[in-house]
Amino acid sequence: MSEAPASGTSEANLGTGARAVVGGKAFDQWPEGLYIPPEALEVVLEGFEGPLDLLLHLIRRQNIDILDLPVADITRQYMNYIELMQQMQLDLAADYLVMATMLAEIKSRMLLPRPGPGEEEEEDPRAALIKRLQEYERFRNAAENLDDRPRVERDLYLVYARVEDPNPPKEETPVDLEDLVTAMRSAMLSAARREHLQMVPETFSVRERMTQILERVRSGEYVSLQDFFSPDEGRKGLVVSFIAVLELVRDNVLVVTQNEPFAPIHVKVKSA
Repeated sequence: MSEAPASGTSEANLGTGARAVVGGKAFDQWPEGLYIPPEALEVVLEGFEGPLDLLLHLIRRQNIDILDLPVADITRQYMNYIELMQQMQLDLAADYLVMATMLAEIKSRMLLPRPGPGEEEEEDPRAALIKRLQEYERFRNAAENLDDRPRVERDLYLVYARVEDPNPPKEETPVDLEDLVTAMRSAMLSAARREHLQMVPETFSVRERMTQILERVRSGEYVSLQDFFSPDEGRKGLVVSFIAVLELVRDNVLVVTQNEPFAPIHVKVKSA
């Protein structure tokens, strides 16, 4: 709902019955024969969530102590807003009219004579309304604080990024002789498929192949065992490479690792 006066119309003038202020001059009644199409006016109103919000607005705007509520003044100002809303042909919620009735009742009870000495003093007629206003203000402030907090997809936007570990953990699984034989068998089967394309070298030296292997692993990085088996060399070349690797492992020159069962086997120079 919207209950505040239109822009350019002061509340003081409304209290004296002025309908509008133009060029600083107040008009108490509309000129005769004046016709204003409804779409020609743009009315700027303050928004209220309900009668309690309107009452709290009136109280806070005038810096009134909510515990010492001047019911007569607040009731008069509240009724001025109600009358303005009716003149603007705004639909009034029933809650606003109920609040107007409650204010009138409290105002009339405030005018009753005070109890005499020895008589039981009645509860302040304003107590229930003041309690409702205090509770409403607490919840409204809490709602405003929550609304001011950053919201996802309104003030914050989530961004996902994958960060690679520069030093990933390396798992080293011991490799037994059976795993080496399996790798050798796989390499030999691969070589057999190309046997009709292979040229058999004249001579293979285990010592020379050990030197070649050490050259490959000199950098200290892991090298796949398959890199030492070239199908182009045929079965003899595979056997020589396999024996060279076994010799280097036996002499504690190479370390053989495997991350998990059936994973590729890698070798590297053994640390000093």
